[in-house]
Amino acid sequence: MTMNTGEQTDSSPDRRSLIAMAVTIVLWASAFAGIRAGLAAYRPGHLVLLRFLTASVVLGVYAAATRMPLPRPRDVPAVLVLGFLGITVYHTALTYGEQTVTAGAASLLIAAAPIFTALLARVFLRERIGVRGWLGIAVSFGGIFLIALGEGGGLHLNQQAFLILLAAAATSLYFVFQKPFLRRYEPLQFTAYILWGGTLFMLAFLPGFCRVVATAPRDATIAVVYMGLFPGAVAYVTWTYAQSRMQASTATCFLYLTPVTAILIAWLWLRELPSGLSLLGGLLALAGVVVVNTRRRK
Repeated sequence: MTMNTGEQTDSSPDRRSLIAMAVTIVLWASAFAGIRAGLAAYRPGHLVLLRFLTASVVLGVYAAATRMPLPRPRDVPAVLVLGFLGITVYHTALTYGEQTVTAGAASLLIAAAPIFTALLARVFLRERIGVRGWLGIAVSFGGIFLIALGEGGGLHLNQQAFLILLAAAATSLYFVFQKPFLRRYEPLQFTAYILWGGTLFMLAFLPGFCRVVATAPRDATIAVVYMGLFPGAVAYVTWTYAQSRMQASTATCFLYLTPVTAILIAWLWLRELPSGLSLLGGLLALAGVVVVNTRRRK
């Protein structure tokens, strides 16, 4: 299961990177239904704790079986900070925020993450995205705006919207500042370190956790465990692998396809027909990603 990045490249994505990104997008898109099912029985804090305890245990078993090395002592503080930002803050803020913010508004706010990432990558990683790249981001963002109008009850915002925006900012910082570590660690190794670090901070939600798990309906618990195994452990490994072979700004542009995929899954699985605006938005989001990945590079 070990995935070796080989020579790191920031050029156009290769086939392996695109396959890894596709797996990531499909699994992250499937998590929306799992969150809805889990929140029916779990409080947000208990939900994220169960989800990432599951992911941490699975990766812990793999690490023990393969004798995975621990991170270098000098990297431990950075791993804890990145785990706190990318796992603890992102998932906790997003889950609490989605209790009251409409799905459409939440998707639009989260869509700010690729924009934040591109700006941060320009400053800290010296990544150049160019006019064509920004045009692609703008087109994709416009597509997400149309999807937000067509799905999820509109764009009604309240004070909880700040939590969604906080989640977008936190994950952007994580995407950018994990990049240098992907030159020293394999994707699976670094994913394990990040998930363990993020889960450590989630232990703050431990009071009452065991009682809730014991009394929760089986379907809700299965949904949360699924999110830990697949949108959690597996998708973070494939995402880290893909990002190790792309620019951070390029990789995050693919995230505009997540709500598009979520709509497709809901259509095929739940027979939820998308609106005309959502279909148009999905086409625009796809077009923007294509523009970003066909731009000229020096």
